[in-house]
Amino acid sequence: MSDENIVDLKDKTPKEYKKYMKMGISILITLIMIGLILSSIFIVKEGEYKVVRQFGEVIRVEDEPGLKFRVPLLHSITTLPQKKLVYDVTEKEINTLDKKRMIIDNYAVWEITNPQLMISTANTELNAEARMGEFIFSVIRSELGRLNYDEIINDEGSTRGDLNERITEQVNLLLERDRYGIRVVDARIKRTDLPDENEQSVFRRMISERESTAQEYLSQGEAEKNRMIAQTDREVKEMLSKANADASQIRAEGEEEAASMYNESFQRDTEFYQLYRTLESYKQTINGETTIILPSNSPYVETLLGYFE
Repeated sequence: MSDENIVDLKDKTPKEYKKYMKMGISILITLIMIGLILSSIFIVKEGEYKVVRQFGEVIRVEDEPGLKFRVPLLHSITTLPQKKLVYDVTEKEINTLDKKRMIIDNYAVWEITNPQLMISTANTELNAEARMGEFIFSVIRSELGRLNYDEIINDEGSTRGDLNERITEQVNLLLERDRYGIRVVDARIKRTDLPDENEQSVFRRMISERESTAQEYLSQGEAEKNRMIAQTDREVKEMLSKANADASQIRAEGEEEAASMYNESFQRDTEFYQLYRTLESYKQTINGETTIILPSNSPYVETLLGYFE
């Protein structure tokens, strides 16, 4: 700035001096007013609460986005999230019903439902999370303490059912009882581990149980195989017996029918029948070395003599 623009109040008359003083005071007051106006304005963003407090006491909560006003120096503003939050609960050790130790790692999805209550009871978001974590661990320890170790790790044969839902419900009852102004949307166990010193012994026991189960399955399979073989053999014998009976019956019926046909044929010419029977008997009694002595009245002789005549 040049020397010409510097105002030396000593060279001014009292009237000019007063003029500059009034101008300076006006500028200062204007700046103070602008500062007070700016400090009285605060912005509420989407997804957050603005808690207005006076001497530490909550007087109102702003949750609609936009420009809001407060009394500078008298009112303080605390920002809280209006969206769902995830709290990773610190893993801790519990004892099961059968006195096995387990390390439980879980998490919770939660939200602030009443900022005024939360500020009054927990004061800060971190304090609210810490208290919620204590409730979650207490409920999990109580619930899993009623179950054996195998029931907890074995989903198929587990009796725990909707454990996560029960934990969520019970934790919310505790938070509501103590008026924390927050709500757990979902609390879930994400991992169950054994302490290092117990892990190998449990693994060996699990392997032994699986081998025992496998042997039981093999025994059941062998018994089922023997049962099926015995049943098949019995069915085959029944089928063969029935087939033999049917064959015998068919054979008897055939022989009966053949005999009937023979009788019918032979009855048509009895002399021919007698000749046929005689010739058939020759087949059985006479060969190249046979000597036969017959009486003169033997049917054989008559037949032979008649044949040669």
